[in-house]
Amino acid sequence: MVIRKIAWYNDFDYSMKVEVDTMAVSYKKLWHILLDRDLKKKDLEQMAGITEYMVRKLTNNEHVTTEVLGKISQALDIKIEDFVEFI
Repeated sequence: MVIRKIAWYNDFDYSMKVEVDTMAVSYKKLWHILLDRDLKKKDLEQMAGITEYMVRKLTNNEHVTTEVLGKISQALDIKIEDFVEFI
């Protein structure tokens, strides 16, 4: 599923309407991994050194930085593609 966003860019004397394609992301696999390992989201925060805000963004399938994904990957000893899915 591709989400289309409309962005307005103003440059000096004219404005331009541009359609931007973004991909939806799912972290559903991450929650299954935590469940299999009997871990809670709070445990993930502590293990990966990420904030509650970042976990909330992951819960809502919102975009996070690659730094956050890397920390999770390292903390759980898994590859990013093991828990991130682009839809």
